[in-house]
Amino acid sequence: MQVPSAQVLPDDYRNALLVGRVFDPVAGGPAVVIARGDELIDVTHIEPTVSMLLERADLSELLVNAESDRTWRLDEVLRATLDQDYDRAHLLAPVDLQVIKAAGVTFVQSMLERVIEERSAGEPARAEAIRTQLDEVIGTAIGNVRPGTPEAAAVKEILIREGLWSQYLEVGIGPDPEIFTKAPVLSAVGTGAAIGVLARSTWNNPEPELALAVTSTGKPVGAMLANDVNLRDFEGRSALLLTEAKDNNASCALGPFIRIFDDSFTLQIARSLDIELRVTGTADKFEMNGTSSMSAISRDLLDLIHHAWGPHHQYPDGFVLLTGTLFAPTQDRGEAGAGFTHHEGDRVSISSPKLGALINTVTSSETAPDWVFGISSLMRNLASRGLLPAREEVTA
Repeated sequence: MQVPSAQVLPDDYRNALLVGRVFDPVAGGPAVVIARGDELIDVTHIEPTVSMLLERADLSELLVNAESDRTWRLDEVLRATLDQDYDRAHLLAPVDLQVIKAAGVTFVQSMLERVIEERSAGEPARAEAIRTQLDEVIGTAIGNVRPGTPEAAAVKEILIREGLWSQYLEVGIGPDPEIFTKAPVLSAVGTGAAIGVLARSTWNNPEPELALAVTSTGKPVGAMLANDVNLRDFEGRSALLLTEAKDNNASCALGPFIRIFDDSFTLQIARSLDIELRVTGTADKFEMNGTSSMSAISRDLLDLIHHAWGPHHQYPDGFVLLTGTLFAPTQDRGEAGAGFTHHEGDRVSISSPKLGALINTVTSSETAPDWVFGISSLMRNLASRGLLPAREEVTA
């Protein structure tokens, strides 16, 4: 993948607190790293997993002052990552033991596209007519409705009378958002890797998103880019197919690093980010560009976290929360009315100046590299490296 490595990094990466994971060929497993200047510094000896590192009360101080005998040149790791040279040190998804959760239908535009998927039963040829019908009845007024308010309840009554109410509208403007498990622990891929869609899917798309890194106490400590790869035909046929639509081999990409919140990158800044998407076809030279503006989200980020975590649900190793996307592609690729779907070899770039770029190439989930390094592999690898010292245990 011929991409200058500098394009992967945040514009102000020298002043950013960046946490990531590198596959270390010498150790035969992952290393927890922090970016400092032009180097990646191995801090696995301090905390063996990213999830443990993010739990530390002295996280910011540690990222500034940690020392290590083992480092890698940042540009060399990025080059190996983008070239998919997996015999050399390369970036992995920057999370490990965290549960990967996602919030859906958090933007009005994507909410309406979910309704269209449902009403077209996953057939893209029927989507345009339904899109026109919805626009005539709803228009743009629904975009000003806040979920869970009396105004939202009034809109619901109107839509029910028009025969247009949907389960997607329920989670889009109702009191409770859609929160689901996007992918198993350790299954996400990082920048430079292949992303997968099922070979039998004929209508699918990328979903450029902001993902939050959240601790076991429900505190957001950083953010990264995400691609919530989605099969529109599967979910459109039935919402009960959500798992098949969302969770497949290589269907979740995260990275390139977790940017830790500090004075230069706050949660408030994250709330206002624009996340850019660009898809480039290798065979048909197709190009598609889009933007997901976090300022247009219908629910606050902290509200989404509190629906995922709280007295009702705990995550002892923390969790990642994909926060949804404004972008839902409708641009035709090929015949009129067919809409957009991925082709083999598509290059997908999701970027934001404060977070860098998540760059992946589309293949089928069946031909993407098998996911073979799971929790037991990680524990065995860390134990063999002497990185799992006994700790005081909490009684379950």
